[in-house]
Amino acid sequence: ASIFPPPPPLVPWLLVVVLCRCGGLACPEGCRCPLESRVVRCTHGQLREIPQGIPRDTRVLYLDSNEITGLPDGALRELRQLRELYLSDNLIESVSPGAFGELGGRLQLLDLSNNRLRQLGPAAAASTLRAKMRLYGNPWHCGCSLQQLLEALPLEAETLEDVVCASAAREEFAGQPFALLLSTGIDFCSSQQRTTDVAMLVTVFCWFTVLIAYVVYYVQRNQAETRRHLEYLKSLPIKQPKRKVGLVVPGPGETWVQFLTLP
Repeated sequence: ASIFPPPPPLVPWLLVVVLCRCGGLACPEGCRCPLESRVVRCTHGQLREIPQGIPRDTRVLYLDSNEITGLPDGALRELRQLRELYLSDNLIESVSPGAFGELGGRLQLLDLSNNRLRQLGPAAAASTLRAKMRLYGNPWHCGCSLQQLLEALPLEAETLEDVVCASAAREEFAGQPFALLLSTGIDFCSSQQRTTDVAMLVTVFCWFTVLIAYVVYYVQRNQAETRRHLEYLKSLPIKQPKRKVGLVVPGPGETWVQFLTLP
């Protein structure tokens, strides 16, 4: 009898290899993926983008405290079971409309706090999100697009209070909670529409003024040309028509007429 233990079965090892290759047990560099926890932690991983190779069955993903600058289209396409996504304390400036895809309706928590977001994309694209959101600590620009976005998202009152205007169309709105401004009856979309209408009226008036000025210039130019032409015609010498006088000159056996031209 051999004193060595029998070798481990080959099938479990093959299963491990297959799972690793399929992404079931894979873990990106800079992340920790505890087995069977379905939680992936990439905090302080010095990441500049969403890493590839995150296990597809991940339900909670920590990407906070990195250097991620944006979420492109399809960045989370493979994570169909994801329920919580933490992206706080990054450098995110933009979120593409297709970043979440079909995940938007299943995501329960989305943390975008302490980033560099001024806008969050079109309201129509973001309206598919049903997650509780954390939006504080961003330099929001308060305007019509942000108002439409917040109206489209099912945000809680405390989340709305966290949205503070870093800039706005009017300087006195800077530093004010956006929800407070809306509660006072301020409608950023109507004010933007009025601004657009005024700009359009000014543009039409300018074009009309240019048209009138051109017509006046054209008429005056034609009048000046006409006067110059008349003055030229008057300056030309008048030629008198020459007169012809016929003289009857008798001759031997015949009479003939000779015409003389007089000046």
